[in-house]
Amino acid sequence: MSRRPRRNHSPAFKAKVALEALKGELTLAELAQKHDVHANQITQWKSQLLERAASVFGGETESAASPPVDLKELHAKIGEQALEIDFLGRALSKAGLLSAKR
Repeated sequence: MSRRPRRNHSPAFKAKVALEALKGELTLAELAQKHDVHANQITQWKSQLLERAASVFGGETESAASPPVDLKELHAKIGEQALEIDFLGRALSKAGLLSAKR
């Protein structure tokens, strides 16, 4: 007996199956047979949908929450790099390794 290759389901398909499971019109076994997936997989998709449903309506999102950016620190870093570039440019031009055209 040969094994079936691993399948990757689209997010839209997962959402459709999970919503059907939430409706409760069909049993998990019937849904599994209808969509040709394992019943445990449908249960996982259903629980993921329930866990992340709040984020649809503007709740807390884990991926969208970014740490605050310190602009003063970034500007200081840019200034340091500009000084380093200027210093290295002068040093290389004095050594004759960089052309004077700029």
